[in-house]
Amino acid sequence: MAKILEVKYENQADARVCEVAYESQADLCWHEVGYATQATGDALWFFVNYENQASFKIFKVKRESQADLRIFKVAHAEQAGWRTLGHALKGKLA
Repeated sequence: MAKILEVKYENQADARVCEVAYESQADLCWHEVGYATQATGDALWFFVNYENQASFKIFKVKRESQADLRIFKVAHAEQAGWRTLGHALKGKLA
């Protein structure tokens, strides 16, 4: 399950992420789900409030060059998934 916690400090994160403007720029397209049980794989995210609930912690950065992962939010779960197939974080978010 991709239970995501957005942290305030970079040193607390598993990865630095940058939200890109276009799907074609993304390594991973993700979709936010309403319940933790719906969060499967790397691409369906459920946001949590506490570190002990998280499977992965992210820190958002403004520049793509600072990011470990470029992400783009999609409207439908069917659109979510990896765009960079050999990415080092593939399989690590869940």
